[in-house]
Amino acid sequence: MSYFFLSEVIYCLLLALLSSFALASDPSPVQDFCVAINDPKTAVFVNGKLCKDPLKATADDFFLSGLNIPGNTSNLVMSNVTAANVAQIPGLNTLGISLVRIDYAPYGLNAPHTHPRATEILVVLEGTLYVGFVTSNLNPGNKLFTKILQKGDVFVFPIGLIHFQFNVGNTNAIAIGALSSQNPGVITIANALFGSTPPINDDVLAKAFQIDNKLVDYLQSRFWTDTN
Repeated sequence: MSYFFLSEVIYCLLLALLSSFALASDPSPVQDFCVAINDPKTAVFVNGKLCKDPLKATADDFFLSGLNIPGNTSNLVMSNVTAANVAQIPGLNTLGISLVRIDYAPYGLNAPHTHPRATEILVVLEGTLYVGFVTSNLNPGNKLFTKILQKGDVFVFPIGLIHFQFNVGNTNAIAIGALSSQNPGVITIANALFGSTPPINDDVLAKAFQIDNKLVDYLQSRFWTDTN
């Protein structure tokens, strides 16, 4: 093997290693755990958030109850997301994982959205869901991947891509989603575009969606009422 070829191989391996670190959703922890705490007077480490003294950590820092309780689906989209992330479980800080319970009334929708910091893996506990995600801009366009899921089925939504779930049955549905971030974030597409504060300029949305300004105003009024 020539020296030049060997150096190229080493270079490629280094790039691959660096890329794997760069693509990680959350930074790797540098200690066993880092229970998030808001009071700086009692914090001893900084690792993503201020951390409680590990000698003062308790089992409750890693505990959450109530995920067996159905969420309230009495809303316009007829679904409800109950989160279990670092905001509810301080011990998740720096551990790079969280989950949600999603409840769907009959024909309820978890509207198209993205998680900017996490891949999601979903398992259906009850009901029948039509799920899917859309790829980023490809040539010639955005490809849609969809599947009908039954109880016990699992589906993955890659990080950052627009995805959705729709209850196609006439009974309630329940799913659990695990996410590769302690705080994955969520951007609900329609709410973000038509319910932002302050509103996005009508001309921008009219041109982007190829609709007239009156329809933009109507949509903004709907989402402004619903989300603000």
